[in-house]
Amino acid sequence: MKSRRRPYAEQRPQGLGGGVWSVPVPIPGNPLGYTLVYAIESPRGPVLVDAGWNHPDAWEALSGGLAAVGLDVSAVSGVVVTHFHPDHAGLAGQVREVAGAWIAMHESDAALVRLMTEYAGSKHEAFQADMLRRAGADPGEARQVAGERPSPPALPDRELRDGDLVDLPGRKLRAVHTPGHTPGHICLHLEDADRLFTGDHVLPDITPHVGIYPYDRDDIDPLGDFLESLDRVGDLGPLDALPAHEWIFPDVAARAAQIRHHHEEKLERLRALLDQRPQPLTIWEVAAMMTWNRPWDELPPPLRGMAAGEAAAHLRTLEARGQIRRLPGVDAVRFHALDS
Repeated sequence: MKSRRRPYAEQRPQGLGGGVWSVPVPIPGNPLGYTLVYAIESPRGPVLVDAGWNHPDAWEALSGGLAAVGLDVSAVSGVVVTHFHPDHAGLAGQVREVAGAWIAMHESDAALVRLMTEYAGSKHEAFQADMLRRAGADPGEARQVAGERPSPPALPDRELRDGDLVDLPGRKLRAVHTPGHTPGHICLHLEDADRLFTGDHVLPDITPHVGIYPYDRDDIDPLGDFLESLDRVGDLGPLDALPAHEWIFPDVAARAAQIRHHHEEKLERLRALLDQRPQPLTIWEVAAMMTWNRPWDELPPPLRGMAAGEAAAHLRTLEARGQIRRLPGVDAVRFHALDS
């Protein structure tokens, strides 16, 4: 079954067959419009894949949408979160309060949620300001980029690792660790139905944000991890994909290959851009030169921050491949191309 992306107002809960339902849950003020929350039938009560943004309208949509397909939110036995972002994990805590459900998440994202709960607002602001300075943003722009920070999601009761089976009696729902968009992102393979809940890892039309934070870290490679994760998903074969946004689509392996190709082309363009510049560039300068869905000057400050994170991730992958080199500096880190 495939349904093209429509405005949230035109979305409806629907049965997908095989004991699976989808419920669109709005994301207030976000161009994505909604998160597709999935419910899977279980003798102990339905298990949800993601839960949606923590907002009264979203809660009404989730609880009402489940009711529309004959399910009761108070009967939910568990919520497995594909990743910790607020449009996926935000309502998991409220579902737990109402239904006594467990919450499961990959251990790497669970560690991040614990860190977020410990980081006070002022401490986070100082961290972000220093990160932007080291990336090359001027102080005035850094103050604009620092946006409002969402509240951390509820801590999970259960932590998953790659290959673990989710607590879903009578079915086989297996966690597939697909880091990149977040360190603990997981897809969920419903092995008894040849379906893959892809979260944000593989979407039918857009590509997920893959950034690195702080921007100048050199001990991780999120984009490299993401590309390897795409290969892992491709190895599962032409499964039907049930993503968290946009629409359901067939052959997740083919789409994963397209996304990988997109990033490889982006890496080639970035390598060429650096090769043409005689002077090393800061992360902020690189981000301003890259191609985004609108010109850099038209990007709102928070989106510039996300673009810089994505530029940093691409730079880090080129560095890991030995194609560019970083030059640490007192004011900001800079990168330059190495001879081919």
